Amino acid sequence: MPIYEYRCSQCGNQLEALQKISDAPLTQCPACNQNGLVKQVSASSFRLKGGGWYETDFKTGKRRHGAQDADSGSTPASSSATVS
Repeated sequence: MPIYEYRCSQCGNQLEALQKISDAPLTQCPACNQNGLVKQVSASSFRLKGGGWYETDFKTGKRRHGAQDADSGSTPASSSATVS
């Protein structure tokens, strides 16, 4: 479950809440009991690092995203020369 940050527009109190994504946003401030909580936008607390797990997982065959096929239409320089 994600942790959401809230700030009360009435008293300025800041808090964090562990909620399901499907839960409704909180509105009532526990400090002043007013309906002034506003959900804040913040950076995530984790980073996806590594050798490109998103690039290679669940791929079929040997082809990877961004890789070009050998028969993609480009001709090597040696094959374009004419033989006399």
